Amino acid sequence: MKIDPFKVLKRPMVTEKSNMLKETSNQVVFEVDQTAKKPVIKYAVEKAFGVSVEDVRTAIVRGKVKTVGRYVGKRSDYKKAYVRLKVGDKIDVFEGV
Repeated sequence: MKIDPFKVLKRPMVTEKSNMLKETSNQVVFEVDQTAKKPVIKYAVEKAFGVSVEDVRTAIVRGKVKTVGRYVGKRSDYKKAYVRLKVGDKIDVFEGV
């Protein structure tokens, strides 16, 4: 495969829920490109961080409608990937965050 992992993976999602998933079920959460499929996300995480991926689940998060004064706008939609790592693997980028 000729896939650049850093074009597929946009950023890690660091929230209370993602920290809980990391501690309890060895999962990490990334914001990914909206056109990326599960096998591509799995390949990108394995190449970028040198870990073994067990499972990938995705969700498309719809942007909220926001009002600022009299102006109404909409935040962009984005895609989230919940990546379960094999037992014993971890991604050090999330440590100490």
